[in-house]
Amino acid sequence: MAKIRIVALDPIAPEGLALLDAESDFEYEVRTWLKGEDLRTTLSEFDGAIVRSGVKITAESLAGNRRLRAIVRAGVGTDNIDKVAATRLGIIVMNTPAGNTLSTAEHTMALMLALAREIHPAYQSLLEGRWDRKTFMGTQLAGKTLGVIGMGRIGREVASRAMAFGMTVLGHDPFLTEDQAAKLGIQKTAEVREMLPLVDFLTVHTPLNNETKDLIGMAELELLKPGVRLINCARGGIYNEAALVEGLNSGKIAGVALDVFAEEPCTSHPLFGMPGVVCTPHLGASTHEAQTQVAVEGIRLLLNFFKQGEIRQAVNMSSLDPKTLREMQGYLDAAHRLGLFLAQLQGGTVETCVLRYQGDIAALDTKPLTAAFCAGLLERALAESVNMVNSELLLRERGIQLTQATSKASQSFSSLINAEVSGKGSRVTASVALFGTSMPRLVLIDDLPIDAYLDGLMLLFRHSDVPGVIGRVGTIFGEHNINIAQMSVGRDRGKRGQPAVGVLNLDSAPDTACLELLRAIPSLSSVQVIELPPEGTLPSWLIK
Repeated sequence: MAKIRIVALDPIAPEGLALLDAESDFEYEVRTWLKGEDLRTTLSEFDGAIVRSGVKITAESLAGNRRLRAIVRAGVGTDNIDKVAATRLGIIVMNTPAGNTLSTAEHTMALMLALAREIHPAYQSLLEGRWDRKTFMGTQLAGKTLGVIGMGRIGREVASRAMAFGMTVLGHDPFLTEDQAAKLGIQKTAEVREMLPLVDFLTVHTPLNNETKDLIGMAELELLKPGVRLINCARGGIYNEAALVEGLNSGKIAGVALDVFAEEPCTSHPLFGMPGVVCTPHLGASTHEAQTQVAVEGIRLLLNFFKQGEIRQAVNMSSLDPKTLREMQGYLDAAHRLGLFLAQLQGGTVETCVLRYQGDIAALDTKPLTAAFCAGLLERALAESVNMVNSELLLRERGIQLTQATSKASQSFSSLINAEVSGKGSRVTASVALFGTSMPRLVLIDDLPIDAYLDGLMLLFRHSDVPGVIGRVGTIFGEHNINIAQMSVGRDRGKRGQPAVGVLNLDSAPDTACLELLRAIPSLSSVQVIELPPEGTLPSWLIK
């Protein structure tokens, strides 16, 4: 029988390769720094591949591949792998999310201490022949308050270490409950802006997305506590780097420590050389222990997959067999979009989720539907790749209560998925039905009937059901050259003048000025922009 062939496309720790040496049914090669046709040819020669962050596996490098069955990322992020292309070819993509946790948490603490005690400029003064103790008066961590934005694996480890230094820790994470925060020994803050005036140090441990990009920008400078020190070992761009420069120049910010940058590699930057700044070249996971751990874990994932058919830490594959997946694909897409919609509609802390399946759908196995909904709910909030395999576990790890119920009775539709999301005194509900086999429609928002396409760029507004509201909204969009692709409004049947809801599908995004004009309409109580995948676009883990 032919041996299973594995290729390492980036340098990995020898401890990982030693596991392959011990397997008589496997053989491996190390081929690094490949791209273009060389990479495409190499991938077609192997059954499995392990990568770090150096090589980029694109759709072009996978084109025509009929052999490769699994790719493992020795690390967390899989942005360097085209997961949609891999899934279309039946290639499983797995990662090792826990391997870098401790090293990144420790690097965060190292940068925090370097800022507090001015270690770099003090050493530089010695190199310049100066013995200057008075200039480098530091501050201790004990008794100070640390703000942690993002309470996933790394954020929790940082919080634990900060408390060991005698710090008070404030944490913000929309998927962390009060009970979980109490167990961790931290104080939960509902909003980032609520935290900013209170903290002496601030660190971020979130993914980079539309919600977290420029999380600390020019507007937030006014809210920061004078003398605050900021650390980022997560993703470049979470802090607006121009705002950091402004904050340092104004004296509002006492120190900045960055391990990541908006553009990498970064060898020249306005922050470099400024007083109170210490930077490193993306070293968070650069320890022997972390690299050994991710290499060993990554090779074990490949061995278990090829030897036993085991799939763990998959980021692009559901646990359903292909036949069932095809049969349920429309409902799974609808559930996923409903989760994405409600996460943005709620817009804050999530503590409980209630799912109700009504009508014919209640006779199906609803567990995959619940997993798809949870994936949508968490997708934009977590650094980890979320799919149907891990979504419910990640939800429950954050202390969120999840309940579901089924009923064969449905008043208006043959099948209906209803979801309720609540937290911090706020509660939103929505229902989705499937038209045909692949057209999810939003049919209820907070018990108000609606008929809206659940795709693309959406604007949801709550208003009083009085004459002129819809015309004014349309006029504002016309004045801003924004085309309304579809409009739906809903109110409690037969009740004029009561609260109502409207949903617009837009061809382009409204700017701040447009939104401010909408919010100034007296009859509108709220305006929200919600982003969903385009029509017919499925998550990578749902494509077969």
